[in-house]
Amino acid sequence: MLDRSIGELSRFIVIALGTTILGFASANWWLALCAGLAVYLFWLLWQQNQFDRWLSNGRRGPAPTSFGVWGDISDDFYRMQRRHRKEKQKLHSMLRRVQDSTSALREGIVALEDEGNLAWWNPAAGQMLRLQSDDAGQPLVNFVRDPRFVEHVNQRMQGRDNLSREPITLPAPGDDSRILQMEVTRFGQDEALVIVRDITRLHNLEQMRRDFVANVSHELRTPLTVIAGYLETLAGSGQAPKNWERPLAQMSDQTTRMTSLVNDLLLLARLETSERDSGRDRVSVRELMERVAGEARSLSGERHEITVECAEDCIITGDAGELHSAFANLAFNAVKYSPDGGPIELRWNQDERGGHFAVKDSGIGIDPLHIPRLTERFYRVDAGRSRESGGTGLGLAIVKHVLLRHSANMSVTSVPGRGSTFTLNFPPQKLTTASSA
Repeated sequence: MLDRSIGELSRFIVIALGTTILGFASANWWLALCAGLAVYLFWLLWQQNQFDRWLSNGRRGPAPTSFGVWGDISDDFYRMQRRHRKEKQKLHSMLRRVQDSTSALREGIVALEDEGNLAWWNPAAGQMLRLQSDDAGQPLVNFVRDPRFVEHVNQRMQGRDNLSREPITLPAPGDDSRILQMEVTRFGQDEALVIVRDITRLHNLEQMRRDFVANVSHELRTPLTVIAGYLETLAGSGQAPKNWERPLAQMSDQTTRMTSLVNDLLLLARLETSERDSGRDRVSVRELMERVAGEARSLSGERHEITVECAEDCIITGDAGELHSAFANLAFNAVKYSPDGGPIELRWNQDERGGHFAVKDSGIGIDPLHIPRLTERFYRVDAGRSRESGGTGLGLAIVKHVLLRHSANMSVTSVPGRGSTFTLNFPPQKLTTASSA
C-alpha cells in the first residue's frame, strides 16, 4: 500500500515538474502547471468513473484497464474476482456432493430457517411429507399439523434444548397407515434440521408383539387361576400324601410367580398402548408413601428397618394405580436386594425443579455398566439372585412407562456393595401442595 502511494506521488511530482519546465520555456509556467494538473485530475476522475460503472454493472467481465493507482486497484479486484470465482465453484461442487449424497438417503432431511420455514429438503422427505417444489419458504407446521410436533418445533426454534430430546412419532401427513419418526435439531441462529424416518414396519412389528403378549397373558390367567385353586384345595384338605407336600408347595410357589409375571405383562402392555398423561387423580404423596411402606414391611417380614421421610405433603396429578405401582416396585426391589437388618429409606423432597421420591437401600449395589439397561424388559443384573427373589424382570420397565405417562424421569446412583438410590423426578406442573388443594 505504501509503495502504491509513493508511486502515485512520484507520478504527480513528475507531471508537476514537466509542466513547470514547459511553462518556463513559454514564459507561462503557472498556466502550464495548472493545465497539466487539470489533465492529470481529469484522467484520474475518468478512471474512477470507469471503475464505478463496472462495479454498478455487477462486476461483469474483467475490470477496466487502467494505469496508476486505479490500475493497481483494478488488478487487485481482478485477482479477488478470480479467487472468489474459484471458491464459489468449490462451494457449488461441495453443495452438489452434499445434495447428491442426501438424495440417496432413505431418511428424510429438511432444513428450516426463519422460525421454522422450509429452506430445503431431500427427495425422501418430500415423498414422506408430500412437499412440492413451490412449498419453499412456508412453515413446516403447515404440512405436519400434529399438535405434539408443532409444540416440539416451536420449543426447538426458541432454543429450549433442555427439554426431552426424544423424537416424535406420528402418522404421515395424508396417510395414517404410515408411521413417521421426526427429530428436530437446532443449529445456528434461527435454523434447524429435521430428520424424518419411516418406521411403519418397526411400528407394526412392535404392535404385533404387544398384541401377542397381551393376548397370551390374558389367556393364561384362567388356567393359572384354576391350577392355583386346585393346588390350594389339595394343600388344605389334609388328604394329600406326605410325600406330596413339598411338590405341592413348589407348584404353588411357581404358580404364584407365573401369575405375578402375567399380571406384570398385562400392566406393561396397557401402559404401552395407553395415551400418555391421561391420569387426573389427585394423589397424596404422604399417604401413598405410608401405604407402600406398610406393604414393603409385610414383604420384608420385619427383616428390614423401613423408614418414611416426607417433609412436606404434596398432591401429584396422575393415575393413582400407576403411581402406586411405580413407588411400590422400587420399595419392593429394595427389600429383595437388601440384607436382613439393612435400613431402607423412602424420602420425598421438593425444590424449584419439582418433586423427588427416593428409595435408598443398603443392598448389593449395581455396577455402573448395568444402569443404562435397568429399565429393559426382563433385564437382570444377577439372573440367579433375581429368580431366587421371585422377580419378574419387568418392575423397572413398568416404572419407566409410568414415568413417561407422568412427564417424569428416573435417576439411579449406586456403588457395588454399598447400596443404591433410585429417584423418581416429577415436574413442577404435576404438583400442588396439600394445603392449596
